[in-house]
This record gives sequence, C-alpha cells and structure tokens, in this order.
Amino acid sequence: MKLKRLLGTLCIVGISSITMGQQKTVDQKVNDLLSRMTLKEKIGQMNQNSYFGLSDADIDKMPDLGLDENLRNIKVSEAQIAKMSRKDKIQYLKKQVLSGLDQSILQPIRKGEVGSLLNVVDPEMVNLIQKTAIKESRLGIPLLIARDVIHGYKTIFPIPLGQAASFNPEVVEVGAQVAAREARSVGIHWTFAPMMDISRDARWGRVAESLGEDPYLAAELGLAMVKGFQDGGNLKSNQSVAACVKHFVGYGAAEGGRDYNSTNIPPALMRNVYLAPFEKSIKGGAATLMTSFNDNDGIPASANKFLLKDVLRDEWGFKGVVVSDWASIAEMIPHGFAKDGEQAAELSANALLDIDMVSHTYHNHLEKLVDEGKVSMETIDAMVRNILRLKYDMGLFDNPYIDTKQKTPFYAPQHLEAAQKAAVESAILLKNEGVLPLNINTKIAVVGPLADAPHDQMGTWVFDGEKEHTVTPLKALQTTHKNIDYVYEAGLKYSRDTNTSQFDAVKQAVEKADVAVVFVGEEAILSGEAHSLSDINLIGKQSDLIREVKSVGKPVVVVIMAGRPLTIERDLAYSDAVLYNFHPGTMGGPAILDLLFGKENPSGKLPMTFVREVGQIPMYYNHNNTGRPAPEKVMTLADIELEAGQTSLGNTSFYLDSGRDPLFPFGFGLSYSTFEYSNLNLSAQTLTTNDILKVTVDLKNTSNYAGTEVAQLYVRDLFGSIVRPVRELKGFQRVTLQPGETKSVVFELPISELAFYGQDGTKKVESGEFKLWVGTNSNADLESSFQVK
Repeated sequence: MKLKRLLGTLCIVGISSITMGQQKTVDQKVNDLLSRMTLKEKIGQMNQNSYFGLSDADIDKMPDLGLDENLRNIKVSEAQIAKMSRKDKIQYLKKQVLSGLDQSILQPIRKGEVGSLLNVVDPEMVNLIQKTAIKESRLGIPLLIARDVIHGYKTIFPIPLGQAASFNPEVVEVGAQVAAREARSVGIHWTFAPMMDISRDARWGRVAESLGEDPYLAAELGLAMVKGFQDGGNLKSNQSVAACVKHFVGYGAAEGGRDYNSTNIPPALMRNVYLAPFEKSIKGGAATLMTSFNDNDGIPASANKFLLKDVLRDEWGFKGVVVSDWASIAEMIPHGFAKDGEQAAELSANALLDIDMVSHTYHNHLEKLVDEGKVSMETIDAMVRNILRLKYDMGLFDNPYIDTKQKTPFYAPQHLEAAQKAAVESAILLKNEGVLPLNINTKIAVVGPLADAPHDQMGTWVFDGEKEHTVTPLKALQTTHKNIDYVYEAGLKYSRDTNTSQFDAVKQAVEKADVAVVFVGEEAILSGEAHSLSDINLIGKQSDLIREVKSVGKPVVVVIMAGRPLTIERDLAYSDAVLYNFHPGTMGGPAILDLLFGKENPSGKLPMTFVREVGQIPMYYNHNNTGRPAPEKVMTLADIELEAGQTSLGNTSFYLDSGRDPLFPFGFGLSYSTFEYSNLNLSAQTLTTNDILKVTVDLKNTSNYAGTEVAQLYVRDLFGSIVRPVRELKGFQRVTLQPGETKSVVFELPISELAFYGQDGTKKVESGEFKLWVGTNSNADLESSFQVK
C-alpha cells in the first residue's frame, strides 16, 4: 500500500510538473504573438461578430418552394430553376452560401478585425473561416466559434431549471457533456452557459435558464455543468467547449421580473447570495464569463469596475475571458451611463471586459482611445492576452479544422438515453391522491395541447434541436409504449388557444377511458429571454379544460410542461394527481409515460418556491426573519369580523388574502414511495471554525415501492452581525432505497461553510448558536442544534 501511495504521489508530481511546463509554453507563445500584433489586430481579437446564414442542414431540409425562392433571391432565372433537379438546387445554394461569405465575413477576418464569430454551425463554413484566418490574415490567428448551446445542441435535455430539479450534479454534467460533444463536432468551441443568476421571481422568463433560487444548489450544479462542457477541464479535447458563466451579476433580481431591468442589491446580499455561485464556478475552472444587461445601484454590469476588476480579477484571480452580453456595451448609452459609443468603449475596456459582443464599439473607438491615453496599451494587452491564451488552451492553433467526413454524434443512442434519464429525474410529483402509478392495463384519455407539441416540449433557447426528433407523449404511445391503450383528443391546439369548441369531444373521449391524463403548460416562446409575464396562471383555456375533464367523473392526472413555476393552485382542486415538468426536451414523452405507469418513480424536487398567486412574489425559502414573524396559523379574509379592531389580526407579517406560506416550498417533491427520517445525530455539539460537523440520520423507505429520496440539510445561524436567513441549504444527497430498507445518511458540513459577509465587509464564521434540520424539503422538521466558538 505504501508503494502504491508513493507511485501515486510521483505520478501527481509528474503530471503537475508537465502541466506547469505546458502553461509556461503557452504564456511564452501568447507573449511572442502579442509582441508582433498591431493595435488594430489586438482590437480585432476583442471584436465578436455574428453570422446568421443558411447551413447545409437548413438547405437539405428546405422544401422545393423554399429552394426556388432562395435561388430567385440570388438572381437565378426562372428558366434555369426549371432545368435544375433538387440535388442541383441544393448544391448550387451551398456553393453560393460559401462564396457569399467573402465580403460579409471573410474580408474582416483577412484584415484581422475579428477574433470570434457567433452562430456559424456548418462545418464547411467553419473550415473556410478558419482557413481564411490562418492562411490569409497576417498573423494566422484562428477564430473562436460560439453558439448558445444552453441545454443541448441536437439532443435536447430538460431546460436548466428542470435539470436543477433533479438535485443531481451527475445528470447536469452528463447533459453538458452531450451538448459539448454534439456542438464541437460541427466546429463550435464556446457556449454561453451555465446561467448562474439566482432566480426568485417566476415572472422573469429567464428563470427557465437558471438553476433556481438557492445559491448552494446553483453553485453545485453550475460547477457540474462547467465540468461537463469543458470535458473535466480538458479544453483541447474534441469533445469540449468553453463554458461561460453568466450573467455577472444580479440579473435574476430584475425589478418586477421584467427582463433587462434595474437591480438594487446591497453589498452583503450581493456577496452572500448573488456572487457565491459565480465564485464556485470561476475557482472550479470556468474558462469564460459574461456580463449582464442590468445596472445595479446605477452602474451597468458591462462597466462595473469593482465587480469585473476588483472582485473577479484581483480577488478571485480569474485569468479567463470576459465577454459582454449581446451589444450590452453600446446599451449603456440608453441606460444613460455613457453619452456615446466612444465613452461606452472606454468604460468597458477600463473595467477589463475583454470581448465586445456585436456592438462594434471596441472596433470603432478603441484605437482612438488608446491614442488619446484614455485606455492604456497595458490594458489592451492584458485583455488580448486572455483571449489568445484561451485559443492556445483549446488547441485551436494546432487543430482549428473540422473533419467534415466524420459521422456526427447527433442523437446517439447513449445521448438519448441520458436525455431520458434527465427528464425522469427532473419531473416533480406535486400531488397524488392514490391515482398514480397507473396500472399498465388502464385505458387513458390523452388530452391537452402539450400531449403532442414537439417544438414546445424542447423549451426555450433551442436553436439547433429538431422537433422531428422530439418524442412527445403521444408519439411515445404510438412507438415505444404501444402496449398502452389510449384515446386521444387534444381539446386545445396550443397553450394560448381560447377555442373551446372541442371540449364536448374531449368529454366523450374521457367517458371511454378509465383515467384522463391532461397535458397542459406553456409554449416554449412564453419563457426565456425577453418573455416576462405578469400573469403566470395556466394561459388560454387550459384551466377550463381541466375542469371540464374533471366534470366527467373519472380520475384526472394533470401533466404540466412549462418554463417557470406557474400559479396552479386553482387547478389543484380539479386534479387527482399533478406531475410537473420544466420543459423536458427530446425524450420527455417516454420519460413521462414511464413515470405515470410506474416503470420509474418520481424523485424530482422543486428548485424554486411555487407561490399561490403572483402577488406573493418574491417569495423564497431562505428569506430573513422579521421582528414580527407570522405564526403558523394566521387570519384569513373570511375570519375577519365586521368592524374588527386595528390590531385584532395579530400584527404579523403575512398576506390577508393568500396567507403566510407558498403553495409548495423549495425542495418539495413527492414519490410513489414514502420515507421516514429518524435518529438525527451530530458528531459534536460545540465546534470551531476548523472542524467538520458530521450529521447522521436514518432514512427508511416505509412503502412497497423502491424509490429515491433527496435528503436535504438546512442550517440557521440564530444570531449574527447581520440578520441571517431562516434556513440555508448546506447539503443534499440522492438516496435509493428498496421497500422497507433503512440507510444511515451522513452529511459532512465544514464549519467554514457557515461563513458570510457581515457589516464590516469581510467573510468569516461568527461564533454563536445554530439550528440544523434534515428532511424532505425546506420545511423539514427533524432538528438539532450546535454551537460554534
């Protein structure tokens, strides 16, 4: 054993030495190249352009009318079109697309005016672009090719909020691996995920891209996503893309849930909640970072020198690339923070924002700013050095091209299997009054607009997924689950549909079945960027459809697919069971059917609080206490006597109409199994900041179903130099148990993780008393306590 340890140590030392040598070589190469660059060429590296063109796949899939129309657009005569076969038309268009790149894309590359490109997804185009950069530009610097691959390239996984519901870092990491593998095969090097914005307002459409409301969960899952995209840190791998943690920072706190809106986050809250997940991913090796659109306390993120320089660069030691969000540098002009493009470029450059995404403010103004001494050459060199280092680290100088003859890994069987597993583990059972799981011999009435909505099932931020490959619940019944007897009547064509003319046909279909399964939710376009809502009830006539189905008298299972937590309290009364799916992606259909019929057991947990009505927002589990917290039992409007005294309601903090509590708390999720927690034990009652607290609890499956429980650990610092949250998640574990089985679950809590930023702006663990809970959600009631000295 000693020999093995010694050999292991020698291997680690050897690998470490090799890594240091490689990094030194990269730095030497970067500095050598930098010394030969003109100022214009340096600025070119900081300039990112976008190209939206036809890809081979677009042309191949185009119907004949589309082919003809595109040929007319490039001045091909009707006589010529009439003589061309479909194959001739496709080949001609592809040739024209490639040759048409010359002026719009290739000429700036030849001149060294572009360092990265967005939205090129055709391998031949990528190769032409790279060949132009390497063979025809003065210094031969390859380009970074970037694309939004948020939750899949071709094989689409559940939206990030759905993946967060799995409470499973492995699911998140594998999802990013699959996305990277498929994207890199067509020449994409860089994607803009994970989104680390803490999201506490379901009106904000971009909660779909987030990992939820909790900084601990977001940090753990965000780091897993970074590892997945970056192939465990091997950026040179042909299965790796550079991850980009976004949006730095505070974007999730946009006022009123309105996208791009202002935030006002005080320093302690910024440090303790909004910055924490970013720090975890940055220190875990994320290659790049994106600034956010919002201003915080009047300073737009793309010129926030304190955050970008003092915190990110100096405090955290980030050596990677910082990119603006789309045109966010120029958008500081309408913000009222910069008077023109020149000042916007000056402010962002001096805040050390490396790459300007598409606004051209750097391209148009940086040279003049350097000449006038408003931006130093040292600043320019530092930023360009970051960009060149990333290109070397990714191996682009050695291997910039794509093998166009290789078989693409799109929809590989193992990818589809992983996507289905993710959809299973992301589904949350919110209600079940003895209806689920269904017996395999049960005849079901399949109802609702989301039963067969292949595009919408993929969710937001899907540029390259193909609905033809989406397996909807209806398609699964026709293919993979043919043994299930069903009758289908949609009732509504899409989620916003208000035409109720088919409701009678729906009720007739339900009469023929044993159980009705109603698929409702949101279309993909209703969530994501710039898709905020002030009303987050089920839209259109979907709630009416559920009520009509219930009126038939059969059990009703409601399956929801959406991009955000919806306000569904009004629908619960007409539902015997509710299975919630944040848009589940390509394999959502078979995953849902496996769950409904008991082949799989639900294990997902809510990554965001579900409010009763939109007026409760923002409502989140890890809030501060007030000086007058509401008791468990509060008055309702119906309880108030006429002419009641002003103080008769108790004068505590709650809503008279919607009460104190949310509809479902953070971490909530049912199972076909039932679980019992007992025998909570702590390794010590008094600890110091250097100790690790071991928390042990017995978890028993008290049902006849094998199942997986997500055991959750919460802590409260009872007294602090600033008010501390009523609970904070500090650990979670997925535990699989057979019927009747008991396992001892052990959490290890480093006391150092109880540190927070207090009044003096420093991070430290404060002495005092702490409460601790372990259980099935954030309302866990099995508790203990300990002290830190």
